Amino acid sequence: MKKLTRRATLLGAAALALAGCSSKFKSYNGPEVTRVIVYKDRRRMYLMHHNEVLREYKIGLGFAPRGHKQFEGDGKTPEGSYIIDRRNPNSDFHLSLGISYPNRADVEYARSQGKKPGGDIFIHGRRESKRDRRGSDWTAGCIWVKNREIENIYAMVRNGTPIDIHP
Repeated sequence: MKKLTRRATLLGAAALALAGCSSKFKSYNGPEVTRVIVYKDRRRMYLMHHNEVLREYKIGLGFAPRGHKQFEGDGKTPEGSYIIDRRNPNSDFHLSLGISYPNRADVEYARSQGKKPGGDIFIHGRRESKRDRRGSDWTAGCIWVKNREIENIYAMVRNGTPIDIHP
């Protein structure tokens, strides 16, 4: 009987502990995010509802952040107008939202130079590994935020939302 009581107590404690754990999948019921605006030089990203700033985030960029991304491997974060076009709940970087880079002009320019434009540009969190202790600009061209922030961004921003990335 003692074994059974002890086991029930341990299972109950484990269930309570799990119930207290937060999920990386948040919900959001506030105003619609109608646009995402990024200012690379300021290292800031804004989630907008028309002309109202809903949230502001400090960001990190690609390892060579100045200038527009033109080629695969250049380490630059794109500049221009794009769309949030996909979601990855199983990202190596906690959660991620895809940016529609490259567009037709990006592809044509890279090809004219005999190169590839690159791709797989996302807004994402940090790598899950504790070994990842790099500085602020370390991605291959993506925009990164803290993991708890990407959880909110992931909940708030829908596919099809425009994103403007400024120098």
